[in-house]
Amino acid sequence: MRIPGPGHQEDGGLGAVAAAGGLHRYQLHLHDTYGPVVRFQLPGAEAAVSVCDPVLLEATAHLDKRPEGLFSFLDPLCEAGNLQVLPADEHTPWRRLLLSVLAGRPTHERHFARFTEQARHLADRWTRQADADGEPVELQQELTALSLRMICGFALGGADTEAGTDVDRVVTAFEDVLTEYLGRLYQVPRADPHSAERAEAALAYLRATVDRVVAAHRSSGRTDRGDLIGALVEAGESPARTRDTVMMTLLAAHHTTGVAVSWTLHLLGRHPAVADRVAAELDRVLGERAAPAYGDLRRLTYLDKVLKESMRLFPPGPYGARETTEDLALGPYEIPAGTTVFYPFWAVHLNPDHWPEPERFDPERFTPQQTAGRPRLAYVPFGIGPRSCEGAALATVEAQLVLAVLLKRLRFSPAPGHEVTPVERFVLWARDGIRMRVRPRDAAGPTTMTNRSP
Repeated sequence: MRIPGPGHQEDGGLGAVAAAGGLHRYQLHLHDTYGPVVRFQLPGAEAAVSVCDPVLLEATAHLDKRPEGLFSFLDPLCEAGNLQVLPADEHTPWRRLLLSVLAGRPTHERHFARFTEQARHLADRWTRQADADGEPVELQQELTALSLRMICGFALGGADTEAGTDVDRVVTAFEDVLTEYLGRLYQVPRADPHSAERAEAALAYLRATVDRVVAAHRSSGRTDRGDLIGALVEAGESPARTRDTVMMTLLAAHHTTGVAVSWTLHLLGRHPAVADRVAAELDRVLGERAAPAYGDLRRLTYLDKVLKESMRLFPPGPYGARETTEDLALGPYEIPAGTTVFYPFWAVHLNPDHWPEPERFDPERFTPQQTAGRPRLAYVPFGIGPRSCEGAALATVEAQLVLAVLLKRLRFSPAPGHEVTPVERFVLWARDGIRMRVRPRDAAGPTTMTNRSP
């Protein structure tokens, strides 16, 4: 059976992606028009099939190859081979090493106090700002910087501080690099004639920064496997692969957690009744304490539902992709070897067959009963299979902690006149930021907003 989809386009699909407002929105249009399995053209791939049916996705969950063309924009970040497209024999041991550091509860607990201190510092600063001038804060910029500080300490064992890393400059450098190389992938005309030079300078700065941090770590004589560099050094990874891994980890981790918390606060600002329930749970679990202990996170069950529902509506990574290495049966369709299988996570999360009124914000979708009634892959914020995100457990701990610290003390509401528009920027980013008013909870007073839309 032939897979449905749009007709051939001479520009390889670039015009259709641009007209839709980005690849994330183009996927919604394709699946609304053609159904759960769609054949389409995609820059960087000769042939692509997009699947938004979680039952059919099960047939692809074993795939362990990423299409090189789609991830070529990350080539400049790596010198020992693009880590996103490593062959399975290299990727599997590398992934196992990352999971040993990023996914373990003992290492999470070890760094939890420092994470808490960093989150409380941000809450202190926003409280002072609210008291002083009441100007809105820009969540994405602030929270991605906070996430980067967290992952620097976790991955690098504190060597970032010893090496004098300017975290804000690192965040800006990553943005310059991604803007340039994603623009090349999608052939976006340059608005700034100096963007290429700025991106090259930013990349050189990032490499020099990581080299300095790695050198500081090595000179300290630490061999602690509780941080990423220590684990890489002990495993005998080359200096180039060590730097590549650190670069990719910093890039992925600070974006994922920062935008997840930003979108969650955006939604809570628009749904004050849900924010009230979160605040009540925090008061009940924490009492007078300003921050949770590690063991408290599992007791914050409603906060966990809110975070999950936020990542359903605004998955930090809006899509993923694999490549078939042999013919694959996908329901009534035959997918030939060499095909890019596209995972439109946003479309999966908005599939009305499994999410009634899919654009409505409702944390109760994640009760145990509701979750048990859905296919396993109906909710995939961190991807699926052997190439799913190695940092998922760490990102969840960080996000829950930051939300708990901020929401215990502060109330968030939309900045008047500010429109929040999701766009594709490696992650699901807000085009003009997420600006919100912040007030201390004890001064917030009653709220009346009842807008139910995201």
